[in-house]
Amino acid sequence: MTRAVKLRDDYSASDLRRLAARSRHANAARRLLALAAICDGANRTDAARVGGMDRQTLRDWVHRFNAEGPDGLRGHQHTGPACRLNAAQQAELQALVEAGPDRQRDGVVRWRRVDLKRVIEERFGVSYHERHVSTLLKRLGFSHISARPRHPGQDTGVMEAFKKNFPRILSAHTGHLPKGKPIEIWFQDEARIGQKNSVVRQWARRGTRPRQPADQRYANAWLFGAICPARGKAAGLALPFIGTDSVQLHLDEIARCVARGAHAVLLLDRAPWHTTGKIRLPKNVSLIFLPSRAPELNPVENVWQFLRANWLSNTVFEDINHIINVACSAWNNLSALPQTIQSIGLRKWAHTGQ
Repeated sequence: MTRAVKLRDDYSASDLRRLAARSRHANAARRLLALAAICDGANRTDAARVGGMDRQTLRDWVHRFNAEGPDGLRGHQHTGPACRLNAAQQAELQALVEAGPDRQRDGVVRWRRVDLKRVIEERFGVSYHERHVSTLLKRLGFSHISARPRHPGQDTGVMEAFKKNFPRILSAHTGHLPKGKPIEIWFQDEARIGQKNSVVRQWARRGTRPRQPADQRYANAWLFGAICPARGKAAGLALPFIGTDSVQLHLDEIARCVARGAHAVLLLDRAPWHTTGKIRLPKNVSLIFLPSRAPELNPVENVWQFLRANWLSNTVFEDINHIINVACSAWNNLSALPQTIQSIGLRKWAHTGQ
């Protein structure tokens, strides 16, 4: 029978328990408590039981503690074998993945693991299993996610210029107001809510794919929404039609929600029912039109995603009245969450200095 390994004596039992209480590593803490039990005179079997291990494992941790001190009890994570691609090859692979495939050359519109396996073997002479390609991509900082849609005619330079020059644009639209008058930044948009509804992701048991009802009818209504992120305020209307009259009703509703004595600057897209000269602007509202084909600048687009994901999707609507009732309920739920409105809607470029 092997003799028990002597424990180093520069730490007392109270020292070890103090370190265990402060440790953020649960496994290291229970190992420290097992060693503290040894210092108190417990036999190795009882001490191992305190740490939730067997005697041989405790012996190994005593060796580690004697050699490295308390830090040695945290354990060492195994990083696995070194990558067979050198740094330059990994950088080249990263650039290749970010650039995406060439339809003519590669024959696909998105990279699949089998495509990257072939490219890595052709370019670098390294053969990986298809499953390991996923491990390699995750190590390089990639994840398999859905792309966001983008209008093909979108000009990112115009969008960046709008954000950069927004303080000047805001000043030009509010220069006629009395000095010191409070300014509120609002965003506005419309969304179609209809019987041909969306289905969103949900939790389900691994290996199954749950089903949700999906209607094929086409009755729909329109939800007009506006938010003031700085105040966490929302103003919305659910209507069975869209057009100039609907926008007028919504502008009047927004005007009623502006704080007393303040002036609202409403940012919205260039839909024809927004830009028509038939609109009668309330006295406490001014309009700033966003660049064309730039929905990313309007946080109400993200509000629609939030409403659909939480209260609108996975639903079969009986008729237009049912659609309007559910849309109103969803908007009222949002209105009761000012912190959520702020989280979704605040944009640094629009609210700096607000």
